[in-house]
Amino acid sequence: MSDEATQTQEARDRTRDEREGLTDDQRDRRAMALSQLRSFGDPALRSRASEVRQFDGELASEAERMIVIMRDAMGVGLAATQLGVMRRLLVFQAGSEATPTGLVNPEVEWLSDEEAIAEEGCLSIPGIAVDVERPLHARVRGLDVRGEPLLLEASGLEARVLQHEIDHLDGVLILDRTSREQRKGALRALREGTTYAPPRPEDDGDRGSEQAGANAQPAAA
Repeated sequence: MSDEATQTQEARDRTRDEREGLTDDQRDRRAMALSQLRSFGDPALRSRASEVRQFDGELASEAERMIVIMRDAMGVGLAATQLGVMRRLLVFQAGSEATPTGLVNPEVEWLSDEEAIAEEGCLSIPGIAVDVERPLHARVRGLDVRGEPLLLEASGLEARVLQHEIDHLDGVLILDRTSREQRKGALRALREGTTYAPPRPEDDGDRGSEQAGANAQPAAA
């Protein structure tokens, strides 16, 4: 990205932060958190993570570190691959009142036929939001950081976030899940160092109301 484009993006980030009413401390912590993440184009984001075999204090500490980064970045989910750690570990917190949870070696057992379209963003692709259609309900099985079985029956935002993060562990990004037109628009914005969001007809007020934002934006994870 050119210096001019970088300055333009920084100006947009400041405007967004001011609109969200963030304090200087919150802005600094978000910037620090985002600086630790792998960005679009990094091979780690296109690689499948390996199964976790060892459950120890190091794994628990890694999950705790990820939760702190997720919260500071104002996200609702984070996969280990976004930090360049190629293990099947993710954390999520779908809602401010929810308990942050670490999930190891997740497997999708079941997805509903009922689907919904919502805007999603990604902490590793800042400034980009695209429409993604996903099943509205999901059953996900995995392990907690101690190696104990964990079964999640998720709906709405939680189901979307889990699917988003498991995609990350398989090297799949939101750009792979959206329409060709929106993918082209997003990639153009990334090349130009600008932002992208799906165009909305003026009378389309209801669509996208189910936001899945792994970053206090549309589902950014």
